[in-house]
Amino acid sequence: MVSEADFLNSFPQKSPEGAPKGYPGNLDQDQEKKLLQLRENLKAKGYELRLDDATLLRFLRARKFDISLAEAMFEASEKWRKEFGTDTILKDFKYEEKPLVAKYYPQYYHKTDKEGRPVYIEELGSVNLTEMYKITTQDRMIKNLVWEYESFTNHRLPASSRKVGYLVETSCTILDLKGISISSAAQVLSYVREASNIGQNYYPERMGKFYLINAPFGFSAAFRLFKPFLDPVTVNKIFILGGSYSKELLKQIPAENLPVKFGGQSTVDEATGGLLLSDIGPWREPEYVGPEGEAPKAFAL
Repeated sequence: MVSEADFLNSFPQKSPEGAPKGYPGNLDQDQEKKLLQLRENLKAKGYELRLDDATLLRFLRARKFDISLAEAMFEASEKWRKEFGTDTILKDFKYEEKPLVAKYYPQYYHKTDKEGRPVYIEELGSVNLTEMYKITTQDRMIKNLVWEYESFTNHRLPASSRKVGYLVETSCTILDLKGISISSAAQVLSYVREASNIGQNYYPERMGKFYLINAPFGFSAAFRLFKPFLDPVTVNKIFILGGSYSKELLKQIPAENLPVKFGGQSTVDEATGGLLLSDIGPWREPEYVGPEGEAPKAFAL
């Protein structure tokens, strides 16, 4: 098994040139001091893993570089990881029903955007929870979510970083609302709430760009009402688009990487899993896979 040090040394650990303050490779003196202090505090409490600059800076940014709040957040995350079994979930959990689940709740990664981020696509408007719960449970969906976060952290991001030559820490998300209704949204609300809680509290600062496409009439107006209550940094990452979204997506995602169904040129052979299951990206390209190995699959085609 590869050590954490060897793993981290296998891909870039500095953000791209021009990254904002507070990111690896671009810290002011105060931020540098707080990073060192947070690491010393956690070491004193016996923590040994996930104390690298990039990880600690994500917790610090999530808490506006307040050391005590970042420390509490990190400790809560480590407690959750131990209780949930997160450190071994990539080996322990198998989501054999995923090929069937994908038909009723399409969620998948597909290549990268122009800045090297893995592109994550979720077709929320296609959800059919009634049929899905005949073959899986919300508990298994949550376990799969965490499995995917761990694969994203330990496989997709390192490979993507090697390909572009700098540290990639976030995803580019497309949330397709086409066909969504109040009833279908209500069906999946419980899952989305729990999934959001896990993302915000245990995987902070992982959202790079977030596109809501096929947003229904009035969605943008409603969102504007909530903007004052959201972190401005988060708001600047969110783009709400109606049915004419392709031009905006293509500004961020190369045409050859964007699926045809969303206005791009990328097609996938159904024999390899099709769009929903192929999981194509640098994490499947031998020249960018490091000591961590190729990204695993939780099911067998």
